[in-house]
Amino acid sequence: MITDCLKVTSYFGERERIGGRLFSDVLLDTFEEYGVGTSTLLRATAGFGLRHHLRGDQTLTLSEDPSVTAVAVDSRDRITPMLPRLAALQQRGMLTVERARLVSAGSGPEPLPGQLDEATKLTVYLGRHERVGDRRAHLVVCDLLKARGVAGATVLVGVDGTSRGRRERARFLARNLEVPTIVVAVGEGTRVGRVLPELVDRLDRPTISIERVRVCKRDGLLLARPHPLPEHDERGLGLWQKLSIFTSESHLYDGEPVHRALIRRLRATSSRGATSLRGAWGFHGDHEPHGDRLLQLGRRVPVLTVTVDTPARIRAAFDVVDELTRDHGLVTCEMVPAMAYFGDGVASGGLELGSFDF
Repeated sequence: MITDCLKVTSYFGERERIGGRLFSDVLLDTFEEYGVGTSTLLRATAGFGLRHHLRGDQTLTLSEDPSVTAVAVDSRDRITPMLPRLAALQQRGMLTVERARLVSAGSGPEPLPGQLDEATKLTVYLGRHERVGDRRAHLVVCDLLKARGVAGATVLVGVDGTSRGRRERARFLARNLEVPTIVVAVGEGTRVGRVLPELVDRLDRPTISIERVRVCKRDGLLLARPHPLPEHDERGLGLWQKLSIFTSESHLYDGEPVHRALIRRLRATSSRGATSLRGAWGFHGDHEPHGDRLLQLGRRVPVLTVTVDTPARIRAAFDVVDELTRDHGLVTCEMVPAMAYFGDGVASGGLELGSFDF
């Protein structure tokens, strides 16, 4: 069964506080209060926001306030009433709302709804140490996606979140079995449609969402530029776009990891922000699944870099991305129907969903 849902994503600094509490705690409490089925808090490796202050993990000074990303997904009836509360809570950073579809037991290999047959982003939400037989579930998912010809996947390990509506946060000296982990994959819609029943059958009550994307680049090959979108829809609501760049920490551009070069170059433009999330496992293209291993010399972990902005700024950002991914990486673009950004007591944009057929 495939049903409509919404995905809300908040980008902010880890030390952001509200009422004497960390904003991340207040945000995750809000997800739990509204009964959101699945949410995940991810700590970024590098990023910047509206004020272009660099946040990262390379020096002690920068690591004092790293960027974090919180993602929540559930039915429209669950997410929509929560949006005004989120807009009132967030004081800095960015908040986006995207349309998606939830996949549940009983989904067959029939064609996916809408225009998802062009290319599809598949997101699987798991427990950190969830297992299928004697193997960790995220390894099983990556192997299955690779075997079925999906273009790429990245595993992102959360530090907090909700699972089936219950708060699950990582704790020191705890097993943290249910703390959410996300597998983000991209592939042809027909291939994703065929693999969905296998994922549902192999995993224990998984949360799986699917979204429409355009694959722009793969392993240095330019396939398509981002869709040309207007700045507003027919009702005057803003339209936004998101670029997602899947690389590896071992992929370099002029001696610098591609994701760090992306953050540095985008920060020098008019971009409203960008965030890099270090993965724990994954693959793209013809490369075998890989990630952190004991006694490994050099890190080959995947990295996902995301930037959300107006269509005009995304067109300019894509020129930077195209240059820096001349040899490696998977680049996708998708429409974001609602975005609000906050800073210095001022909020811009909005959370009412725009619409545009393309």
